[in-house]
Amino acid sequence: MVLLAAAVCTKAGKAIVSRQFVEMTRTRVEGLLAAFPKLMNIGKQHTFVETDSVRYVYQPLEKLYMVLITTKNSNILEDLETLRLFSRVIPEYCRVLEESEISEHCFDLIFAFDEIVALGYRENVNLAQIRTFTEMDSHEEKVFRAVRETQEREAKAEMKRKAKELQRARQDAERSGKKSPGFGGFGSSGMSSITSATIITDTIEPEKPKVAPAPIRPSGSSKALKLGVKGKEVDNFVDKLKSEGENIITSGAGRKASEASKVLQPPVNIESVHLRVEEKISLTCGRDGGLQNMEVLGMITLKVTDEKSGRISILINNNDKKGAQLQTHPHVDKKLFTNESVIGLKNQDKSFPLNTDLGVLKWRLQTTDESLIPFTINCWPSESGSGCDVNIEYELQDEALELNDVVITIPVPSGVGAPVVGDLDGQYNHDSRKSLLEWSLPVIDEKNKSGSLEFSIDGKPNDFFPIHVSFVSKRNFCDIQVAKVTHVEEGSPAKFSSETSFVVDKYEIL
Repeated sequence: MVLLAAAVCTKAGKAIVSRQFVEMTRTRVEGLLAAFPKLMNIGKQHTFVETDSVRYVYQPLEKLYMVLITTKNSNILEDLETLRLFSRVIPEYCRVLEESEISEHCFDLIFAFDEIVALGYRENVNLAQIRTFTEMDSHEEKVFRAVRETQEREAKAEMKRKAKELQRARQDAERSGKKSPGFGGFGSSGMSSITSATIITDTIEPEKPKVAPAPIRPSGSSKALKLGVKGKEVDNFVDKLKSEGENIITSGAGRKASEASKVLQPPVNIESVHLRVEEKISLTCGRDGGLQNMEVLGMITLKVTDEKSGRISILINNNDKKGAQLQTHPHVDKKLFTNESVIGLKNQDKSFPLNTDLGVLKWRLQTTDESLIPFTINCWPSESGSGCDVNIEYELQDEALELNDVVITIPVPSGVGAPVVGDLDGQYNHDSRKSLLEWSLPVIDEKNKSGSLEFSIDGKPNDFFPIHVSFVSKRNFCDIQVAKVTHVEEGSPAKFSSETSFVVDKYEIL
């Protein structure tokens, strides 16, 4: 088999990217590609056409074609196998199969084409090897750079410490009326003092003004500060090593859902009586189904900023049907809340504290009932000849919720390149440093209650767990809301503002 050229062209025969593997002029390649659409027979299922001198083996890519130009005496079965590998390489670098995207990553594609074919003959490589060869990552080089950066930081820290010691010695000498110590080696002491002053000015940062005079610390404090700096440097060095070695990756490599959850912005117009309805969910599911544990903790927090609004009562609208257990603050009248769902102080002559966040009502829901899971994840990894095909589906079970900024974090094997993503709802991002695939969905509600993600990568089924989920919502899970706020004396309604948030503390599929 002799492969003359590999090209990505439009349906009109315009070449976007072309790589010649034998001596061919640009005019010759453009002429062959321009003639290619005219040779295709409409309605036939062939994936190749021939002329008197060459054979075109092609595969449609939406609005484009992946075309291999070979000699007529080449093996058509090998040509088709090579074509499939070329077609799998293109989505590695181009998320969208459009002309602008192909042109933007043209050099990446050419480098990958060179790994598949050399001097017209197919190389014995697979997709994972092509990724490794084109990335050209060197573990030794990264370790060397990390060590060198650590040494440079230590040298700078040592330089600053020495300069501070010299400045302290000079200040002590000035207080005692002695001559300032010089560096020596330049003859006169005057030259030494000038040199000392210059170095100290360049290396020592000006001290920030202190509010109150502090006692002078002993010289040992500088060593303690240095130890703290070293600790940070070691952490940075370890983080760099974690991104390279599989054996170094710890369980903390997966991002916690609570860290990924964004906090909803508070309302712009905050009244003198402001109430926050906050809920956090902690959920653990098995990969084969089954709810291991689910806990929802909620709280209503009151903040009063005006003395006139201190004596109030709060009417709660409790529509919870999931079985949450409610508990009021010790200063709240429990009988009043039980009989009328009203939050008020036991001593109505007193006011709620000013400018203080006070939790007036909290609730807890703990269950193993699978029907109460708000958001389900189903992951199906299956081994194939080239690695592992993973299919992940989500479904919103509680249609009353609206989840925003949903991020589903899937761990992927390190050192095998980026996953090849097929069908996708939403967007994805591959973090090669942390070996994570983040699937992002802006909104999940009753109109967009299900979706799926398919990708392929080298690995085993156990490599893709645990899966972490994070989201935020402006609707709470247990449907407990503030209905009305009333002045105790007048009985008139009081202006109030409220905000509701439902966030993730832990949401994982093991």
